[in-house]
Amino acid sequence: MSCTVVIPTIGRPSLRVTLHTLLTALEDGAGPAPHEIIVVDDRPEPGAPLPLPPSAGAEVRVIRSGGRGPAAARNAGWRAATTEWVAFLDDDVVPEPKWPARLADDLAGLPPRVAGSQGRLTVPLPGARRPTDWERCTAALAGADWITADMAYRRGVLAALGGFDERFRRAYREDADLALRVLDAGHALVVGDRRLTHPVRPAGFWASVRAQAGNADDVLMWRVHGRSWRERAGEGRGLLRRHVATTAAGLLAVAAAPVAALRGGRGAAILVAAGGTWAALTARFAYERIRPGPRTPGEVAKMLVTSAVIPPVAVRHRLRGLAAHRRARAWGGPRVVLFDRDDTLIRDVPYNGDPARVEPMPGARRALDRLRRHGVRIGVVSNQSGVAKGRITLGDVRRVNARVEELLGRVDVWEFCPHDGADACECRKPRPGMIERAAERLGALPSDCAVIGDIGGDVEAAAAAGARGILVPTGRTRPVEIARAVETAPTLEAAVDLLLGGRRLVFEGRRRR
Repeated sequence: MSCTVVIPTIGRPSLRVTLHTLLTALEDGAGPAPHEIIVVDDRPEPGAPLPLPPSAGAEVRVIRSGGRGPAAARNAGWRAATTEWVAFLDDDVVPEPKWPARLADDLAGLPPRVAGSQGRLTVPLPGARRPTDWERCTAALAGADWITADMAYRRGVLAALGGFDERFRRAYREDADLALRVLDAGHALVVGDRRLTHPVRPAGFWASVRAQAGNADDVLMWRVHGRSWRERAGEGRGLLRRHVATTAAGLLAVAAAPVAALRGGRGAAILVAAGGTWAALTARFAYERIRPGPRTPGEVAKMLVTSAVIPPVAVRHRLRGLAAHRRARAWGGPRVVLFDRDDTLIRDVPYNGDPARVEPMPGARRALDRLRRHGVRIGVVSNQSGVAKGRITLGDVRRVNARVEELLGRVDVWEFCPHDGADACECRKPRPGMIERAAERLGALPSDCAVIGDIGGDVEAAAAAGARGILVPTGRTRPVEIARAVETAPTLEAAVDLLLGGRRLVFEGRRRR
């Protein structure tokens, strides 16, 4: 059994405790050491150094994922791994001293149909008083199914399913989504014997209100997995319907207030009825949150205020999710792949306006044809500053693009930026404008796209748009660009392998039937 540990982080101080505990267990000989520990820095910019413990040495590798959320960070981690198993840990858990040994025991000898193994989580709560609302919410993690606080997956299964759905941009639902897709694919998931604790981290006054952003993610779960997703994921029914009723009553009362003030009568009756309904529902919600808690003045005040704010915020995020995910379908890797043109699809001839000088890069046609066979749509996003410089015309660009299609096959969407660097446009890479426009023209979201290019600006534009970026270096790619890229591939065909996760069609090559 070979395993890599992947820990995504945004630089929280708790990372130091997690790593120190794990490394101490390894130093004490608590079982076989993992092949390596990959820490994925998911801050948009590097900033201050990560809070790594002094004991972190060569066995800890840090990579960056561009601030695209924990799902994308975990994907970057397992794609960088080379082992059969990948064990995901959150950066705020504390593994038990025997965790490495028990992880090895949990994974050893699992039959091939078992794709994942979950650790056993404990959330320590205060013994001298009742837990607060936030502490109770954190404690619910101990009974949650398939959470990535400690979850090991076979790397081959992750590759086949496209990994975590990167449309989940926060730490919420992306683990349940992956587990449901794994089960739907016919694999099994088991619970192991390894243990760890999840301390309750401090939370501000509005933490429960901020958590309502998860209502948008619930829409994505519904779109992808159907109405029964809550039951399948071990979730309760939720309070959204009641929040909708509370919000509707409050809005109706607000709308009736000026009518009641001017005319009385029916307007006053509506105000009293709607206002009373809102007050009753809000009071019930607050009571249900206050009753099991410590009932201190501060906790009671927080519950009263946030119980009035949560329903409309939850509804607002639900509506946001309905708009954002109205075209969502199951995650399985990118629906669209956007390529840089020069030195990615064709050899770079500076300011080329002559179609006769177009020469494809090695393997470009094979790579594009493979994507087409998998139903992936193809686009090109290219900086063409020679237009602004007066070296070539718009017609020249279009004629060269037409020649590219003659040699490499149909391209579903072309976007090129005719501006120079000093023009401060929104389309020139590393800005995301071309990627966003190409995605919109194809009826996709930027998060449905991957971008393949040969310089840092290509992958930076992808990160800015919320797309996945893969760098295929050439002779003009600077070493610093290669070092900063989240994902690199030696060739176009290797980049497509990364995107498709090893998937093959039965009619490819000599297996055609």
